[in-house]
Amino acid sequence: MKLITMTRRAAAASLLAMTGAAIAPAAVAQEDFPTKPVRILVPFGPGGLADITMRLAAEKFREILGQQFVVENHPGAGGVAAANELLKAEPDGHTLIVMSNGTTIATSLFETLGYDPQEQFAPISTLAWFDLGFFVNPESDYEELTDVVSYAQENPGMLNIGTINPGSTQNLSAEYFVAVTGIDANIITYRTSPDILAALIRGEIDLVFESPTAFASAMESGQAKILATTGSQRNPSLPDVPTAEQAGVEGYQVEGWNALWTLAGTPEPVIETLHEAIVEVANMPEIQERFAELNTRAQPLTPEEMAERFEADRAQWAQVIEDAGIETR
Repeated sequence: MKLITMTRRAAAASLLAMTGAAIAPAAVAQEDFPTKPVRILVPFGPGGLADITMRLAAEKFREILGQQFVVENHPGAGGVAAANELLKAEPDGHTLIVMSNGTTIATSLFETLGYDPQEQFAPISTLAWFDLGFFVNPESDYEELTDVVSYAQENPGMLNIGTINPGSTQNLSAEYFVAVTGIDANIITYRTSPDILAALIRGEIDLVFESPTAFASAMESGQAKILATTGSQRNPSLPDVPTAEQAGVEGYQVEGWNALWTLAGTPEPVIETLHEAIVEVANMPEIQERFAELNTRAQPLTPEEMAERFEADRAQWAQVIEDAGIETR
């Protein structure tokens, strides 16, 4: 009986040692993360805001974590191409994806998106935040955003608002503006930002929803005038331009963001390491200065805050899509 007890103890000790040996490499691997180049999948083409900001950050990530961070462009409607590429990867943090407020729109706009970001992916942090601008023709009588609202209230159905394609952030921001202010206006969609600018110059439309970056040259040349921005705080590159709420449109706020996510099931220590790197990069003066030049601001969120923000935006845009009667695809 005593021999059996000793044998069981020896076996248990041996098993514990083996288990410890099995666990140790995994723990070390997590502590040493990353152990190879990290891929950042961008669901947009090269040269866009998400692409530029992520490439700026990728170089800083390399300096902090000691591995290359390689930006790959996988453009496609609803981010499907990039999402499918991520789903092929291992949940070890070596493959990341850029998610945006556009992703929250896509979850409601596409009936069969093909992936569930909230179930299959794990949030790390936001990196870049940006807003839209309310633009008018400089020769118009609109001096403030409330002038536009007043005109629409006094002339139902006469205000023409221009945006790019239906379901875009710009387009839904216009729909949301109409809903918040209770005005009767026409939202006219165009293929590209230059098309919208041409229509504004011709006087076909009264108000445009577009990013200050896209209309930067138009502002400099005097072809377009910005009355306000849509964010929660003033655009750092446009300190004299009020937000919509500051301009008198209470309850209206739209902010775009780009964030990094990875596969669900990625070890928490890896996500923590990536989050800490993002926080460090976002607080770098050179990054803040460069982002400001791009009409964006660097601001991280915790993974928990990121998940909450995603759900809040998803619910908001789902309601806007439903109220506007926009057909899902």
